[in-house]
Amino acid sequence: MPDRPEDLALRECVPCRGGVPALEGPELAALMRKLDDRWRLVEEHHLEREYAFDDYPAAVDFTNAVARLAQKQDHHPELHLSYDKVTVTVWTHKADGLTLNDFVFAAKTEKLFQEDA
Repeated sequence: MPDRPEDLALRECVPCRGGVPALEGPELAALMRKLDDRWRLVEEHHLEREYAFDDYPAAVDFTNAVARLAQKQDHHPELHLSYDKVTVTVWTHKADGLTLNDFVFAAKTEKLFQEDA
């Protein structure tokens, strides 16, 4: 497992073909420590993070950037866009919970946000 938060962002999402068990307990806790502390672990099932922006165009631009990242990684989060914020929710549907891919995608999303800030 990666040692530093930035290591997660350097990884690539691996296509999930099913049969991959969702992470639990200590594995989730260890990976959560590698993400920005604004990411929330919700019921050990999904990750969620709200990003704030100055205005609607900036929020739309970020939403589009995350969508491009999702296509490239073949890992698609739920995105909720409002006037000045975007909420990103991610989990692996085939595992019905969290896998390493979700943490990789969250770290890549965070890096994307930091680069645009």
